[in-house]
Formats: sequence, structure tokens, C-alpha cells
Amino acid sequence: MLVNIRIDFKIADVGSMENSYKKLDALNEKIHRNVKVLEEVTLKTCNRYEIYLVLEENINIPTTTFIVEKDDHAINHLLRLASGLESMIMGEDQILGQIKDARKKAIKEETIGPKLEKVFTKAIHVGQSIRKNTHINEGGVSVGSGAVELIEEKYGSLKGKNVLIVGAGEMGTIVSKALLEKETNAIVVANRTYDKAVELAQELDGIAIKFKKMDESLHKIDILISATGAPHTLITKERIAFLPEEHLANMVMLDLANPRDIDEDVKELKVQLYNLDDLRYIRDKNIAKRVKEAEKAEAIIEEETILLKDALKEMEITPILSSLNVEAEKIRKNELEKTLKMLDLSDKDAKKLDLLTHSIVDKMLFNTIKNLKQAVINDDDETINAAKKILIEYPQE
Repeated sequence: MLVNIRIDFKIADVGSMENSYKKLDALNEKIHRNVKVLEEVTLKTCNRYEIYLVLEENINIPTTTFIVEKDDHAINHLLRLASGLESMIMGEDQILGQIKDARKKAIKEETIGPKLEKVFTKAIHVGQSIRKNTHINEGGVSVGSGAVELIEEKYGSLKGKNVLIVGAGEMGTIVSKALLEKETNAIVVANRTYDKAVELAQELDGIAIKFKKMDESLHKIDILISATGAPHTLITKERIAFLPEEHLANMVMLDLANPRDIDEDVKELKVQLYNLDDLRYIRDKNIAKRVKEAEKAEAIIEEETILLKDALKEMEITPILSSLNVEAEKIRKNELEKTLKMLDLSDKDAKKLDLLTHSIVDKMLFNTIKNLKQAVINDDDETINAAKKILIEYPQE
């Protein structure tokens, strides 16, 4: 059984997401204790946490906090996710890279197996295909571009504004590139790893500063965007209280981190603070623009889901067919060797006999194999399970 357990922006705001991570980990640990987990892939982004599991048996997973989907529904969700249809900013490309990274991480940690490997590979292929064959991602939409659009709507023109980006990771890079087109006066990058800050600043023709020196630059900053992976808040009311009241009142802060980087208490200083929840407005606008492209994507996903479902079903009978062929070949070889020892045949005639026995075995197995493949097409689990029990669980001695 394939299971997807998740929490995302659709059912939780940023605060609820933060409070749910440990609960989801605890639920996963409980599943591991109660049933054999054959495969596992985890996916964690700024607005979702998902766990994909292949379980040895079907179990009930009671929860009111998380979304739980199984088999076909879980597969369909992952394909939609890879295509950008489940993202806060519809059609964004970042999620596809995050799915690729989740797969690579599972390969490295040796938690992925043949089933999830096939599912994730298909999802990546579908995501790429939809971006190639539709305009779902036209304009290079991303959380970063959505964030910049949000700031523009709240602040006005960004031309000549000084922007401080805290965090030079993936999200910080995406936001920075979106800002490049807005003629901002300077992009100052602060990060705990200074080398990364330098690298990104050079790419953006900006200035890199060390994280501990960040406060010294705040008096110049109009817009602060924070997107780190820190486990706790980095910017608080206390930290920025030294700035003049007029400066604080004109300052915009956008927190794209989860857990959050900026404490809500900065609002007490009249700072305009926005976070991932505020991107929902941009998402709604984006959906309206892309609804026709989404319909095209849905059609592709529906077709690919059927193909993937059939491929997974065929995987179920692969060990059955392998066992059948191995056993038949073992018997054929044994009987052929006995016969050849009793007969004085030339090499040419021996080869003819070898081909004959191959042909006999292939013809004898033909209908059995055809019927098993038909059982897959017909979702005939009873026949598949019976064959599995006969040929795998109780193999011939």
C-alpha cells in the first residue's frame, strides 16, 4: 500500500504548519512501530510537509490534523504537485526541483525502493512534460516572483529601493533574481555562511555582508526579505528597536521562511510585515490567469496516472513471472542434461534439442503469463494474489 500523509498551505496557516512538524514526525514513527515500512520519501518545503510510504499491509491512519491519501489518490496528488497545480503560486517551477531533491535524498539514505522510484520518476517526467506542452509556468512564476509582486502591491514601485535579503539559499536566490528586474538600488545579502552570501551577491551585482554585521546595515534598508532555514526567529522587535520611528514605519518585511524568521512583535513598531500566508492573494490572481492551462495539465495528468497505475500493477507480477521462469528454466536444463547424457548427439543436434526444449517451455507458459497480465489490466487482485502464493510463498523444491 502506498500512503501520502501531508500538511500544506491549503489546510494550515504558517503558525499551524510550524506546530505540526513534530506531530507528523511522531505519527510517522508510530506507523513504523506498528507496520513494516518498505519504502519512504519525505518532502519538506516552505509551505508543505509530506511523507510518502510504501507499507507491507493496509492500515488505518486516523488523523484530524493531516491529509491522508492512499494508492491512486496519493499518486495523482504527487503528479499534480510536480506539475505545479498544488503550489501556492500555480505553475511555479521550484517544486519540481524540490521533488527531485527529495528523491535524491531518499536514494542516498537508501529508503526509496522500486515502487516509489517509479512513482517519483514518473512525477518528475510529467512535471517536465506539462511545462513543455502548456503555458502553466509562463512568465517564470515562483514563490519568489509572487513575493516581489506582493511587495509591489503593498509598497508601490521598487525602483531605487534598498533590499536586504537574509538567507542565500534556494529561496533567497529565487527572490533575488525576481528583484533584479525591478531596478532596486542595491541588494545586500546576509547569511550565516558568508561564502554563499558572496557568491549570490556577485551574481546579482550586490554587496555581501556577514550575518553578525547585518544590524549595521538596517538603517539603509527599505525592504527586508528573510528566507533562511533557521529553527528559530532571527529578527525581533528588540533587535530593530534602535531604528528611527519614521524609518520603521516605512519599512516592509517579508518572511518566506518556515519556521518563521521574523517575530510578529515587529508590527508593534509599525513595520509592515508579511509572510507566506499573504501570498494566498497572489495565488488567487494567478489561478484565474492560468485556469485554461491547468485544464490542459489535468488532462495530461489523468492519462499519465492511468499509465503509471498499470506500470505499478505490472510490477506486482514481475516477481511472479520471474519465479515462474526461473523454475521452468531450472527444470528444462536439468531434464535436458539428463537426456544429453543418454544420447550420443553432435553439437549441432544438441543445440537443436536445446532450442526445442526452450520452445516447449515458452509455449507451455504462454497462456499463464498472458492471463496474469490480463489480471493486472482487470485489477483482478484475487488471481494475482493466488499466483503469488503458489509461485513465491510456496515455491517448488
